[in-house]
Amino acid sequence: MFDVITIGSSARDVILESDKFVVLASKKFKTGFGECVSLGSKIELDRIIHTSGGGATNAGATFGSLGYKTAIITKIGDDMPGKEILEDLHKFKINTNHVRIVKKGETAYSTLLTMKDGERTVLVYRGVCKQFTDRDIDWDAIKNTKWVYLTSLGGNVALSKKIIDQAKKAGAKVFWNPGSKELNEGMKVLLPLLPKVDIFDVNKEEVELLTKKKSIKDQFKALESGETIRLITDGENGTYAYQNGITIHSGTTQVKAVSRTGAGDAFGSGFLSGLLKSSPPFPRGDQGGSFSLESIEYSLALGTINAESVIQKFGPKHGILTAWPSSLKIKKIKIT
Repeated sequence: MFDVITIGSSARDVILESDKFVVLASKKFKTGFGECVSLGSKIELDRIIHTSGGGATNAGATFGSLGYKTAIITKIGDDMPGKEILEDLHKFKINTNHVRIVKKGETAYSTLLTMKDGERTVLVYRGVCKQFTDRDIDWDAIKNTKWVYLTSLGGNVALSKKIIDQAKKAGAKVFWNPGSKELNEGMKVLLPLLPKVDIFDVNKEEVELLTKKKSIKDQFKALESGETIRLITDGENGTYAYQNGITIHSGTTQVKAVSRTGAGDAFGSGFLSGLLKSSPPFPRGDQGGSFSLESIEYSLALGTINAESVIQKFGPKHGILTAWPSSLKIKKIKIT
């Protein structure tokens, strides 16, 4: 029996840092700002780091490092990047028996152009992770875990729904951190799934696009769904959690970021690790039961500490917690 199975993408990442990457404000860019280099020039790099990435591997690394029995369901090619990902997963004691290796397939690959303040642009090649299908999921494995930590499946909401349904049928709880392509399906598609999910995790930009609401209060109201814990992360402004009409805010310590890659995965996996540690074990098949406010507060602090540790290192796994933080460190995170 696993404590957690993570499901979603895996990729080989290369992080490039340079002070020659500059910000240019322009309406031509989707975000209003572009990360630019001088055309036709050779750009000197200050640092280059090779690592594994992807929501499922990043989250799994936290669970494995904190001692939870962890497995992963993901897709890789039978190429060198895929072999390097497997080696990395083994370092974090993550069970890889349920990884699908696609013959002659190409593993996902990302290049991250990272600025000195930690902001970055990600160039993504999805490879075999571009599309997930039923055959990529080991359905028997889902029957053998306490929690399913579900991340992006390349926009396949139907498959996400099937995984959620199968997990609940098997008596497992579900943490869902959908990707942008899933969120693009809109409220009419996603909202009916929320009552089946124990924890729903999105960031501020994503929830604004999803709900068309600006205020946290209105966003949570739009996402109303029984006892589901809803999380909205907002970078340096902290994180909001909502359950049963109560909103809790977790602040940050405003640490300086060298790279923000993996911060969201670190928070989500840290939060769930906190619940696993602070909550009484629910019997398998228990579909109800709220988590206590104390457990949610502790989990918010732990997720924040994990995310802040990650953004102080290059790479989404280099800074993850390898031991439980002291009570003094937990208390440094302001909870209201």
